[in-house]
Amino acid sequence: MLNMLSGRTHQVISGLSLDVMIEQQSLSLQATEVTNVRFARLSEEQITWYVMTHEPFDKAGAYGIQGFGAAFVKQIDGCYYNVMGLPVNRLMVMLQQAHDHFSSCSPHIRLLPWN
Repeated sequence: MLNMLSGRTHQVISGLSLDVMIEQQSLSLQATEVTNVRFARLSEEQITWYVMTHEPFDKAGAYGIQGFGAAFVKQIDGCYYNVMGLPVNRLMVMLQQAHDHFSSCSPHIRLLPWN
């Protein structure tokens, strides 16, 4: 997989689904986050070294941008946290939408720490 990523741009796509039920009312929201990741061209020595770190073994894309794999990422266009595994800002936006939706019927909902 690392050979396939070498010198290329790939997309990391995450799907989120949020279902909230408050006082017999429900809201269902869905979203996707897309991040383009450009890898540097990797030598066999670099790939061998990285595999020896054991870091790629539990990663869906065979690298961890938050670890040693960062050495191979030439550029990202989009959400860094999406590449790590959870697009946090997108989730916060969805929680804010749910809060706004339910705030008129229940002033005491707490979906986010700042609301």
